[in-house]
Amino acid sequence: MIIDDGMLFRAAGEKDAATLAKLYDRAARWMLGQGINQWKPGDKDAEHFRARMRDGEVWLAEDADGQVVGAYELWWSDEEAWGVQPPVAGYVHRLMVDRASARPGAGMRILEHAEYRIARTGRERARLDCVSSNPKLLTYYRSAGYRVVGEFPSKVGKDGRVYGVVLLERRLDV
Repeated sequence: MIIDDGMLFRAAGEKDAATLAKLYDRAARWMLGQGINQWKPGDKDAEHFRARMRDGEVWLAEDADGQVVGAYELWWSDEEAWGVQPPVAGYVHRLMVDRASARPGAGMRILEHAEYRIARTGRERARLDCVSSNPKLLTYYRSAGYRVVGEFPSKVGKDGRVYGVVLLERRLDV
């Protein structure tokens, strides 16, 4: 367990999969309420998170009382969006914040934890993608030091919907 500025970070386990699916659904509903057409409630179930735990890392952020306030997935490759790449980066996905319980700035703290995890492996870059139709999120990531390095205009969602994503990366101190 890693304590970071009032947040406790721990690797998710099998028993956390349902909690992660609920957190995803709450974040998706919040996005829809804000007019952001990105995540859909029900798109990521407990099995999705179990698979991510097997293939990479999933981290939970908890407050001092042990309440989950956020989470993220960390992948070691993302060929679907980035193509085949040398092993110089970690890929942050599904950065989620529980808007009802997280303190202001929680999303940035969670992102910093992901960068810390990546840097600990000796990889020098953190990468992520952002839906092209979400300019607020793009601005958020740019304010965190990420720069646009490309665009993938034809990512295919679980529902078959095709959408564009902006590819961003940040160089890390390793």
